[in-house]
Amino acid sequence: MKRFYLILVSMFLLLTGMAFAEESVLIDFAELVGAEDGEHAGTLMDYSTVAGSSFSDDEKAAMKVSLAIENWEVELAGSSNFVKNNTYSLVKEAPVKETAKENAGLTVMGVRINFPINHFNSWALVKPPFEIPAYATAEAVEGEAEPAVGDKYVNKGVIKNVGVLKSLDVNVLGRNHPYHLSVVLEDENNEQTVIPVGYLDFDGWRTITWENPNYIKEVRNREIFQRPLYPKTAPLVKLIGILVKRDAAQEGGDFISYLKDVTITYDKAVLELESDIDDEGVWGILEEREEARRNAELSRLGNLQVLRYLESQKMHKEDQAN
Repeated sequence: MKRFYLILVSMFLLLTGMAFAEESVLIDFAELVGAEDGEHAGTLMDYSTVAGSSFSDDEKAAMKVSLAIENWEVELAGSSNFVKNNTYSLVKEAPVKETAKENAGLTVMGVRINFPINHFNSWALVKPPFEIPAYATAEAVEGEAEPAVGDKYVNKGVIKNVGVLKSLDVNVLGRNHPYHLSVVLEDENNEQTVIPVGYLDFDGWRTITWENPNYIKEVRNREIFQRPLYPKTAPLVKLIGILVKRDAAQEGGDFISYLKDVTITYDKAVLELESDIDDEGVWGILEEREEARRNAELSRLGNLQVLRYLESQKMHKEDQAN
């Protein structure tokens, strides 16, 4: 009966040309404020499992990193990648005043980028401390419901079951810099897309929006095709970083801005219909695939973090503290 109802609804949408899109928060930096230890518990990644047996238990206990705001990094273009520019390009927690008209009392992401003074094109990528895993599962907490498999970073840099993007919004505080802001996304096939959102030549909070020029609102004009329902992994998008571009004609030096969140509006890739047989319960194919991807992600990300940990241990203690 439910399937018949869904078919009627689909036929109605085709006849009337109506289409409804989902809206989801891709990431909200105000929810990534670090605790006393500087980490954000909900996005913590333990990479000690790939560290090997030569480390002590105390060293392995310290091998954790999260998406807490101050763990994010600024990667500069090769032409701008000098010691001074790297030193002054960083990310910090930025409290918003209680008297502010928007986002009052919240803590957002503050970004400082030091571009060269010389007149040449440049860019900087504000990126997480590790590639956000698309298939990680949160640890179970005693007394709470079991976490959904593979959903640890959903709404924390990952959105699943994403079909065609309709629009993308960034809530940002500008400081009249003439630079351009883009958002870099990656899909389930590891293909990256740079979404050009808009310029930052304004003062105060503003939601700047990218509208997909190829989004077809009229259902009759859409290309209709059948998609196998099982065993297909639902498409997804994840955040790679926030890209700031500077034109050669624009003034260099320090750039300051503040980011609150990124939101996307999209069509669902797959409708969740009621089936007479639980395909996954019988075959377990998707769980097997996602488990393999989770292990590969952890191994890849963990190896990089272990190398960074080793490098930090080599540093002069005073420099390490800074």
